[in-house]
Amino acid sequence: MSPRLRTAVALAIILLAPSLASCGDSDEPATQTSPASSAEVQLTTAFGSMDKLPGVLRSPPPWSANREQLQARLRAIGLPALTAEGQVVHIHQHLDVFVDGEQVEIPANIGIGRVFISPLHTHEDVPSIIHVESPTETSFSLGQFFAVWGVRLDARCIGSTCIGDGRQLRMWVDGKAVSGDPTRLVLAEHQQIVLAYGTSAQMPEDVPSSYDFEAAGL
Repeated sequence: MSPRLRTAVALAIILLAPSLASCGDSDEPATQTSPASSAEVQLTTAFGSMDKLPGVLRSPPPWSANREQLQARLRAIGLPALTAEGQVVHIHQHLDVFVDGEQVEIPANIGIGRVFISPLHTHEDVPSIIHVESPTETSFSLGQFFAVWGVRLDARCIGSTCIGDGRQLRMWVDGKAVSGDPTRLVLAEHQQIVLAYGTSAQMPEDVPSSYDFEAAGL
């Protein structure tokens, strides 16, 4: 091999060495690309005080469907009393609520009157599924659902229970903690929502990140 060729080969080896090391011989961990994350949780303005809503419950759980003053409550929050379920927006969420370490039953027929129905409601088959069925293209919040239900919810309280003395009110969406006022959450298709009130020890140990909507036919 001529001196000029030996020089060219040596130079090529020097230039290739860093690339070869990066292919697996380096002691440094390889950089991994994170999988695409799910859609970001959207937040809107806080609902505000529910204390003056007709028939609002400020009591400890369990809570009924609370339909006696539903129509007056819908008028107060600016939602229509529909004669049939809307179809322009038709999405669903699953809601789990825990208070002091105990799971709270979500009642059937929230938002359903004798001859009318709210765009936000629950049915008898799986009451813990929120149905959002609107005749107009608009978004809705978790605060509006609790207002339809008539159960007080804000940044500090759910029903009669409020934060303080080591107790907190927390929310998770699709398994991820979301801080702030839970009434701000914009409802989106197939969310798994968890609300929990209590001490740190009373928070749910295994927060679900999803719900089998397909099994529910949704």
